[in-house]
Amino acid sequence: MSQEESFVSHLVELRDRLIKSLVVVLVLFGVCFYFSGDIMKFLSQPLYHALPPGSKPIFTDQAGAFFTLTKVAFLTAVLLSLPWIMYQAWAFVAPGLYEHERKFALPLIVSSVFFLVVGIAFAYLFVLPAAYRFFFIFASRTGADILQDLQKYWDFTLSIFFGFGLTFEVPVAEMLLVKLGMVSIEQLKAVRRYVIVGAFIVAAVLTPPDVMSQFMLAIPLCLLYELGIFLARFIKARSRAPDAADDETGEAVPAQAGTAERADSASAGGS
Repeated sequence: MSQEESFVSHLVELRDRLIKSLVVVLVLFGVCFYFSGDIMKFLSQPLYHALPPGSKPIFTDQAGAFFTLTKVAFLTAVLLSLPWIMYQAWAFVAPGLYEHERKFALPLIVSSVFFLVVGIAFAYLFVLPAAYRFFFIFASRTGADILQDLQKYWDFTLSIFFGFGLTFEVPVAEMLLVKLGMVSIEQLKAVRRYVIVGAFIVAAVLTPPDVMSQFMLAIPLCLLYELGIFLARFIKARSRAPDAADDETGEAVPAQAGTAERADSASAGGS
């Protein structure tokens, strides 16, 4: 097979895997859109618990409900189909990887999805309730009625989910950088103090302006950074490229061969 034919076959395979991923996303989108009202109620629980008794969230735009439910259904479908999408990406690139690269890439993909889901769940269970309690405490001091637009709530929730899901990928990023040789474990330890400061800066940007919410992001970030150092050490100690092993073997075998040849020469000379 020529190089051009090989390139075309790769493009065809990429197209097929993209289509497979898109079909699953669209099917799940249809299902999620049917249940979008229930999904939105579930995601709005932190808001309902923080609102004053007897009050409900509202929509200030007549088309806001449709666009919000559509966005909720689509993003839920993408999240649910993410394992299938990652599998298609893995199946596409796996044939071109070495054995040691495949052993590392698959756990990396799985851990990426895992930490993303953990970050979103952490934001939903802890950060959003604390944030809205903080907002409504200050709003109640004004004596005004508290009304919350669900469309604005979802936009805020989406940014929180994205921020926490992304920041919880810190251990994965550390493992990848160490595996690629871009940084060492000693360098990660050396910048630990700067990471702690940076964690609080990131928390101040991504969370509401209350101390509790900032600590709820900054402290997990510091712990995740330490977890990344541990996992990077674990991977580095147990992974070795085949060429490295061949080099070590190649250095040892010629030395043994040379010793044997010198021994044969000496015995021949003695005889």
